[in-house]
Amino acid sequence: MSPSKILFFLCISFVVGIFLESVIKIPQIFVCGFLVLGIAITLGSQIFSAAQPVFPDPFASKKFAASLLGFCLLVFAIGVLRVQISEFNIANDKLSKFNGKGQITLTGTISNEPDVRDTSQMIKVKIENSTVLVTAKRYPEYKYLDKINLIGKLETPMVAENFNYKNYLMKDHIYSVMAFPKIEVVSIKHQHNIFSYLYEKILFYKQKIRDSIQHNFSPPQSSILKGTILGDNGAMTSDLKSKLNITGLRHVIAVSGTHIVILSSIIMSLLSFAGFRKGRAFYIAIIFICIFIILTGLPSSGIRAGIMGGLYLLAQKLGRQSNASRVIITACAVMLLINPLLLLYDVGFQLSFLAVMGLIYIEPFIKLLIKKIAKDRAKEFVSIVSTTFAAQIFTLPIMIYNFGNISYVSPITNLLVLPIVYWLMVFGFLASIVGIFSNVLAWILSVPCWILLTYFVKVIDLFSQPWMAKSITNVSWIWVLASYLIIGFAVWLLNKKYSKNFL
Repeated sequence: MSPSKILFFLCISFVVGIFLESVIKIPQIFVCGFLVLGIAITLGSQIFSAAQPVFPDPFASKKFAASLLGFCLLVFAIGVLRVQISEFNIANDKLSKFNGKGQITLTGTISNEPDVRDTSQMIKVKIENSTVLVTAKRYPEYKYLDKINLIGKLETPMVAENFNYKNYLMKDHIYSVMAFPKIEVVSIKHQHNIFSYLYEKILFYKQKIRDSIQHNFSPPQSSILKGTILGDNGAMTSDLKSKLNITGLRHVIAVSGTHIVILSSIIMSLLSFAGFRKGRAFYIAIIFICIFIILTGLPSSGIRAGIMGGLYLLAQKLGRQSNASRVIITACAVMLLINPLLLLYDVGFQLSFLAVMGLIYIEPFIKLLIKKIAKDRAKEFVSIVSTTFAAQIFTLPIMIYNFGNISYVSPITNLLVLPIVYWLMVFGFLASIVGIFSNVLAWILSVPCWILLTYFVKVIDLFSQPWMAKSITNVSWIWVLASYLIIGFAVWLLNKKYSKNFL
C-alpha cells in the first residue's frame, strides 16, 4: 500500500472522529478505550512482526492491516479529542460568562472590515482573546483597527427553529453578541504588525474599487458586480436576493467554494483554448484566485473557498481521481485540525468540499456524455456545462437541507449565466480598477461590463417567478445521508465501468 493511501485512511479516520463527536458526543471513557486499543493493536502487530524469522512471512499483509487499523483507531480518538478540546475552550471563554448579566463596558479593536447593510453594520470587535459581534447603526462608519469602547448588554446568539445563529457564529469563535451599544472611538487605525498593515491597505483599495463601481454602475447592476468581484452582498436588496435564490444563481455573487471551483474550471478551459499548456495554465489560474481572494478582503470563508479552488486545480494537474481525492481529503483533515467546528457548522466549507469532489468524480462522466451528443463542437461550452452540473449534483442535498429551497430552473439559468462570469469578472475588474484613476477610461471599459450585467439581470427577471422554485421545511439529516449514499453508489458504478480504480 502506498504512503498516500495510508495517509488517506488516517485522514478519513480523523474526519470520522470529528463527525461522530460533533453528532453523538462520545464519553471520554470510550475515547480512552479507543486510545488504549489502538496502541495495543499497533504495538502488538509490531512486536509480533519482530519475533518472526527473516524469510517471507505469509501473514505479513494481515500484520500490516492490523498495524494500520491500530493507527486509524488512534487518529480517530485524536479527532474526537480535538472536538472536545474545542468545546472545552468554548465553555471556558471568559467573555461569554457575562452574557445576559446586564450592561457592561468593554474596550477592543475592530478585527475585520465592518459588514455594512442598508440600515446597520455588523462589526467584529476583538477583546483580549475573545471576539464580540456588534450590531451598530449604519452611521457613523467605523474602520478596521479602530479601537472602540462599547457600553451595552452581551447576549448569547439566538437559536431559532429554522436557524441556529449560535452555531453559525461559533465556527468563527464568536460566542457573544451586542445589539446597538453606545460606541466611542478611542483611537483610529493603530497598526499592530505587518499583516495588519497589509490587510488595511487591501481594505483601502477595496473601498476605492467599491466607490468606482458605485460611480459607474447603478443598481441592480452595481450590486451584482460588487458581489461578483468583491464578495459584497450585505447591502443587496431583499428582492434581488429572493430572485437569485429562485433562479439558483446566488452562488455566482458569493465568495463560496462552488463559485471559485466553477470559476477555476472556466479559467482553465479558456486558457487551454487560448493555447496555454496545462502546467502554465495551472499557475496562472492559481494567481488569479489569489488576487480574487485578496480583493474580497481575505474573509475566512473566502480563504477556505480559495484553498478548495486551488486544490481542485491541483487535482486537475495530478490527473488521477485517486491522487486528487487524497489531496482533497488531506486538506480537509488539516483544516478541521485547525477548526473542527467547520465540519458541522460551516455550510460554505461543506459546499466547497462537495463541489470539488463532484468535479473530481462526476464531471469527467458528464463531459463524456455531452461530448457524445455534441461531439467535438464547443469544447468550452461542454466544460462549463459539465462543471456546472457536477458541482450542483454533489451540493444539492446540503443546499436543500440548509436552505430548504429547490430551484426548478437552476440548470437552465446556470447554463445561461456561467459562460459570461469569466468575462464579467475581467471587464468588471478592469473598469473598477481603472475607475480609481480615470473616469473616462472607466466609462469606456464599463460598456461591455454593463452589457453583460444587463443580460444577467434579464435572466434573473425572466426566471424568478415564484412557481419556479419550491420551499421545503423540516428536511431530515437521514434524507441527506441517503442522498449521498445514492450519489456515492452511482459514482462507484461509473468508476467501475469506466476506470480501474475508484480512489
